[in-house]
Amino acid sequence: MSQVLIHNATIINEGNSFRSDLLIKDEYISAIGSREQMQIPANIRVIDASGLLLIPGVIDDQVHFREPGLTHKGDIFSETRAAAAGGITSFMDMPNTIPQTVTIEALACKNKLAMDKSLINYSFYLGATNNNLREVLRAEPKEICGIKLFLGSSTGNMLVDNETILREIFRWTTMIIAAHCEDEQIIRKNSEIFRQKYGEDIPIKMHPMIRSREACFKSSSYAVKLAKEYNTRLHILHLSTADEMKLFSNELPLEQRKITGEVCVHHLWFDDSDYEKSGNTIKWNPAIKTRFDRDSLLDGVRRDLIDIVATDHAPHTSDEKSNSYFNCPSGGPLVQHSLVSMLELWHRKIFSAEKIVEKMCHNPAILFNIKERGFIREGYKADLCLVDPDNPWTVSKENILYKCGWSPFEGTTFRSRVVKTFVNGTIVYDNGIITENYRGQRLKFDR
Repeated sequence: MSQVLIHNATIINEGNSFRSDLLIKDEYISAIGSREQMQIPANIRVIDASGLLLIPGVIDDQVHFREPGLTHKGDIFSETRAAAAGGITSFMDMPNTIPQTVTIEALACKNKLAMDKSLINYSFYLGATNNNLREVLRAEPKEICGIKLFLGSSTGNMLVDNETILREIFRWTTMIIAAHCEDEQIIRKNSEIFRQKYGEDIPIKMHPMIRSREACFKSSSYAVKLAKEYNTRLHILHLSTADEMKLFSNELPLEQRKITGEVCVHHLWFDDSDYEKSGNTIKWNPAIKTRFDRDSLLDGVRRDLIDIVATDHAPHTSDEKSNSYFNCPSGGPLVQHSLVSMLELWHRKIFSAEKIVEKMCHNPAILFNIKERGFIREGYKADLCLVDPDNPWTVSKENILYKCGWSPFEGTTFRSRVVKTFVNGTIVYDNGIITENYRGQRLKFDR
């Protein structure tokens, strides 16, 4: 039996911060408390965590790891290496790959790829289309994280724009519908206006005017309307506007809410004043918008109107990102830097450390009913992250692990540093050393 004792850590869990020891036996958290009260063999490995924070492993509910079909940008092996270095122990991957993950058979192929290649735990969304309702209804809730619905076209163009089909999806789907919400007609109209003014070479600072606040709110409002009409479980991804905060309520506990929301770290970190410096590297869909919108999203996290903080990790090559506006894909790599960027907001006293753990670790487990993960509890899987809160480092080409080789955070200095990442009790990341022969487990759901 493999055992590890983490000694004298500051554990941040379930709204509390306290000093304690933690015992790992094989894949599980065996005991939390004083080492003197535990039955510990003499030869056990002891990790001195004095001065370190111990949190549950981050669960990222929205990534694009690009496999199969787009592996020149990233792949499951390369991006889970980066994720482990960032303290992420579980991910949920999107269906806009090649081929698209819109059948149960394609989903099975992705799970096989992850079983062979993923260093961390995994699950995959089944994508909804205008013509695959039968496949959506075949999905097994205990085995699949959710159904992904594009209400606005983005990379891979899986737009569902048939209202009859949309209503059928909302009427009959019993699983979580995770929705990308942007109104396509507004975007097309705005695109044509700016194309007539600038031609193909539209300045990147116009991106939030093309994929506008109005486009987001109209689409999100429509999704909420359908969810309420059919009593559907709706999770709106990558919220980006102040207006959308009106659509959510914190009156019920998370596990009782039918309509929930996610924000991504780039919408909490950047605003439209950053386009001049960062250019296409911060081109995302939905677009990064005004400082007012960013501040409203920060407030939405604090007030529990927003339930999850994730990444929408979506790597592209530097060459692809250097293209003109309409030929430059949206998205960027984030999993290696999402936790430390959020902890930087803790250093700035924008969030408490407990709130960050709630939004990045606990709430994904609650919202998706993930079995035995997301918390530091005896009997739960030992998915854990040790963080040094005061060990500054600067993001550079030399320490970026993404296959695409770049980051929108290049040149940024973070005060916190991920020290170790445990996946099912195994140390997968250890001060820059990655255990590349370890493989994560498929997530299971209590539904």
